[in-house]
Amino acid sequence: MDLDKKYDNYEFPVTAAEPQDGHAGYLSEQQIAQVHQLRMMLEAEGYTQRLDTLTLLRFLRARKWHVKLSKAMFVDTEKWRKEIKLDETVPLWDYPEKADVGKYYKQFYHKTDKDGRPIYIETLGGIDLNAMYQITTGEPMLTNLAVEYERLADPRLPACSRKAGKLLETCCTIMDLKGVGVSKFSSVYNYVSQASTISQNYYPERLGKLFLINAPWGFSTVWSIIKGWLDPVTVKKIHILSSDYKKELMSHVDPESLPIAFGGTCSCEGGCEYSDAGPWRDPQWAQPAWWEKKDDDKAIDNNGSKIETAEGAATTAEPAPVAGDAKGEAKQAAAA
Repeated sequence: MDLDKKYDNYEFPVTAAEPQDGHAGYLSEQQIAQVHQLRMMLEAEGYTQRLDTLTLLRFLRARKWHVKLSKAMFVDTEKWRKEIKLDETVPLWDYPEKADVGKYYKQFYHKTDKDGRPIYIETLGGIDLNAMYQITTGEPMLTNLAVEYERLADPRLPACSRKAGKLLETCCTIMDLKGVGVSKFSSVYNYVSQASTISQNYYPERLGKLFLINAPWGFSTVWSIIKGWLDPVTVKKIHILSSDYKKELMSHVDPESLPIAFGGTCSCEGGCEYSDAGPWRDPQWAQPAWWEKKDDDKAIDNNGSKIETAEGAATTAEPAPVAGDAKGEAKQAAAA
């Protein structure tokens, strides 16, 4: 892989975990040339951020190595980021409604799968948009989704890559469909569609595997709709599992990495959904994220924020530990 000294300031392994065509460490001369071409085209239009090689590779893979289409996707992403002021939002983001929203809709990262990738968990069965919109609105919910994608890119994935000793760029997602019926799906269509758009259009190549557990009877009808939003490559990464999902899921995730509520053995103090447990919390593997740094490249304080758990007890999210002073801007991480 041909690294660019101007943009590629990686402090984690940059060879893909598996030898896959078009992935870091396994590029053809033509693919390397396409990376350079895409970067030059973007520089010519004034773009100076998120032009690192790993980010450009993700956009190129997402558009089947069509450079012009990859450029259009990148430009659309940058416009969206600017519209919602994402770079300014990430370092300051606070989501005090999280615990209350979590009574209906849990979204959280928790430890890693057997491949070393972050595990992301969502529970969809309790979604009640009418009740949720008494607490918040769709805008902060979608902003939180984007912020979490940014924090997946940095610090979560870099820390996991350091621990694994190989480049990890994707996550393992578990979506619990228990309690979801076809009638309920229609009420959350707009939100799910918007969330899907953000994931596909602005954060390409971040899904490693998706396990849909507790899939209800009749879900095949819903799935036929959902598939229409997704790229065929993405569809191949999705596993539909019924209530008898534990054996299959445990072949990919160790019990100690999975909360008890999903058949594992983990019971974090204060609740697994609030712990953000993972290598990114371990001083041995963690380094300051791009959004934790000041202009002088020193880490800023990240003291977490107090939230109310579903049981009403106050808990404080721990700050991400720092293992020394990271060098460079890690601009590539901002590309989520």
